[in-house]
Amino acid sequence: MAAPELISTFDALLADLDGVVYAGPHAIPGAVESLRRLAGIGVGLGYVTNNASRTPAQVAQHLRELGAPAEDHQVVSSSQAAGELLASLLPAGARVLITGGASLAQEIELAGLVPVRSGSEEPVAVVQGFHPELGWKDLAEAAYVIAGGALWVATNTDMSIPQARGMAPGNGTLVAAVAAATGQRPLVAGKPEAPLFHAAAKRLAADRPLVVGDRLDTDILGGNNAGFATVAVLTGVDTRESILAARTLERPDYLINDLTDLYRPYPAIELDDAGQHLCGAASALVDGQTVRVSGDPGDLDAWRAACSAWWTANPEAAAASAPVLEWRDH
Repeated sequence: MAAPELISTFDALLADLDGVVYAGPHAIPGAVESLRRLAGIGVGLGYVTNNASRTPAQVAQHLRELGAPAEDHQVVSSSQAAGELLASLLPAGARVLITGGASLAQEIELAGLVPVRSGSEEPVAVVQGFHPELGWKDLAEAAYVIAGGALWVATNTDMSIPQARGMAPGNGTLVAAVAAATGQRPLVAGKPEAPLFHAAAKRLAADRPLVVGDRLDTDILGGNNAGFATVAVLTGVDTRESILAARTLERPDYLINDLTDLYRPYPAIELDDAGQHLCGAASALVDGQTVRVSGDPGDLDAWRAACSAWWTANPEAAAASAPVLEWRDH
C-alpha cells in the first residue's frame, strides 16, 4: 500500500505568503497549482500574513490575479490582529497614530478606533506597520509620540521581506529604528503570536491545520506557539543550514522544498542499532558538535536525517546552534 501524501493527514493549510506563495509580484513555481489542488481533496485553505501594507481584500485580489484560490475572508493579516489588540486595550474612539499605509488605517477604523497622522491630533497610541513609502518623517513622528508616553503596537517585526530582486528591509528594521530612538519596545500583534493562527483556523473550522512558512522566527514559531503542526518550505528566507541550527521553539515538524512536496509521501525517520537516524537512502549520526551524514547534500532526505539527529541530541536549545557537518560520501 502506497504511503499517504503529507497533506492528506490535515484538514486545512494555513499558508504564509511572501516566500511561500510569491516573491514580490511573481508566484513561486509550483505554488499556485499546489494551492488549487487542496479543494479537490477536501483540505481548507487560509492565508496568514504579517504584511500590513495591503488590506485582506487587496491581498486576496493579488492572489486571484496569480491564479491562486482566494476569497477575502481566507486572508488573516497582522493589521487585523493589531486592530483587535488595540481595541482590547483602548476605549472605543481612541485616537491612534498610523505609521503605515491606508490599509492599516482602515483596519484600525474597523476596530472602532480613530486613525490620525500627526502627534498634534493627540493620539494615545501608535500602530506601526510596513509600507514601502514610509520615510524618516513618519518614523520621527512615531518616535515623538511614543516618547511622550503613547502605547506602541507593531503589526510584526519581520526584519526582512522577500522581493523579486532579493531580500529587502522589513517592518522589523523600521521598528528597530524607532526603538533605538525612544528606548521603548512595542507590543507585537502578528506572527509569531498564536492568536493570528487560531483566528485563521477558526474561520476554516479546522481541527488539524498544517502551518506552512519560510521563516522560522515568525511562521514556524507562530504555528508552534498555536499548537499546530508546522512545515518549513525552502522557497524564502530560511535555508537548510539555518533550519538545522534552529532553536527548539522554532523547529518545524516537516521540511519540504516547495509546496508541490505537500502531495508526496513524507519519509519516516528511523533509528538503527548504531544510533543512526535513517531517512530514505540517507543517514546521520551525531558525534559531539559534528553531524556525520551519509547522503547527497542535494537530497533533502539527508538534511531531514541531520535535523532529526541534531535535534534529538540537543532537545532543549534556547538559541540557534549549528553543528559541524561532515558529508561521508561526498
